[in-house]
Amino acid sequence: MKKIFFIGINGIGMSGLAKIMAKTGYCVSGSDKTKKDVSIELENLGVEIHYKHDAKNIKGIDLVVRSSAIEQNNPEYRYAIENGIQVIKRGQLLAELFKEKCGIAIAGTHGKTTTSSMLGAVMLPLDPTIVVGGILPEINSNAHCGTGKFLIAEADESDNSFLYLLPEYSIITNIEADHLENHGSFENIKKSFIQFYEQTKKLTLLNIDCLESENTLGSKDKIVTYSIEKKANIYANNIKIIDGKSVYDVILNGQLLGKFILAVPGRHNISNSLGVIYLAYTLGVSLEEIKIKLKFFKGAKRRYEILLDGDLRIIDDYAHHPTEIRATLEGAKKIETKKITAIFQPHKYSRTKFLYEEFKGCFDLADDVILLPVYSAGEENIYGITLEELASDIYTSGNVKILTTMEEIIEIVRAAEDRTFIFMGAGTVSQMAYEVVKNLEVE
Repeated sequence: MKKIFFIGINGIGMSGLAKIMAKTGYCVSGSDKTKKDVSIELENLGVEIHYKHDAKNIKGIDLVVRSSAIEQNNPEYRYAIENGIQVIKRGQLLAELFKEKCGIAIAGTHGKTTTSSMLGAVMLPLDPTIVVGGILPEINSNAHCGTGKFLIAEADESDNSFLYLLPEYSIITNIEADHLENHGSFENIKKSFIQFYEQTKKLTLLNIDCLESENTLGSKDKIVTYSIEKKANIYANNIKIIDGKSVYDVILNGQLLGKFILAVPGRHNISNSLGVIYLAYTLGVSLEEIKIKLKFFKGAKRRYEILLDGDLRIIDDYAHHPTEIRATLEGAKKIETKKITAIFQPHKYSRTKFLYEEFKGCFDLADDVILLPVYSAGEENIYGITLEELASDIYTSGNVKILTTMEEIIEIVRAAEDRTFIFMGAGTVSQMAYEVVKNLEVE
């Protein structure tokens, strides 16, 4: 039995692949800094996890998989290189799985997790293998080892690892400037997406509401377009919000496909659903089944996840790119009856710097904004980012409170009445949201 070791096994992408490999008969082990909920799930599958990075952990291992966050001075990585043990990145392992199944890859600057989760949920009748970047309630996991012929997975453009993949089908939700610390320029990002499209064998679903997507790929072959703003191969029409749910007609190649109801809020999620509807219908899921799955789809964990619902509503959301933030707040304004306070933790100094112009005014749909210190992800602040300057630019409708401690956040929430708090960001802000809820529940 081949022995596979995952360095950084608790990561959302790494843990998903570790689960798949364990369920398909490999001897899987790994390491990470601390024990988490995902660690327990892995250990229940027979995966041995070491909570300290140590060279002795990988003696006798046949293959090492490392996340992009693992640096070259990691003792396990160093030992593997020095002793001739094969080391691959997470994306390379995913690419190997794509060779064994009919691969469907979901790419885009944002919207990948929601779209791949939605597609996974809708295609469950075909029992696909699923690897997504969030916890999908329908399978209560970020991975499912299916018996069907399809493999549904996110394709990560942040470090170009999506270029390892050779999918049969793909969805591109958008093409925007992000991760410029890795890509160097927006032109390089667009070149990567062109290559990703060229590596897709049969068909690419493209969101043409994103102007850069349409300009970059819209005129190419084997493209099927989708839109909520204009006529496309598949588009939404007569969009209404009824009881907090989106209700809309779907037009496919000029013909009415039917009326759909989507439980998760926001026009961006209607957009996400169109690529899902087209692919699922094309690949054999009945229209009735698609409608039912979308009607009861609750979204992936941390995608507008309601943690507390009462006089105070506490919502946890992964949005950290300016476009995601605007879309989340736009959706919230349509369904929330209370005033909205956005609590935002910027993600990385480099991202905040490179996207600074886009951040300007992106919180203007909120009624109040609380800004937290930047989640550095190990970066030094060599970019001159100050919270005071950022606070004055991200919200033009009023003053932004800057809070630095958990106690301050709890005090603000406790003192509020009849209000919705949306905790937003990709760092530790989610843990803060849960801590606030826990504190309120024990009062």
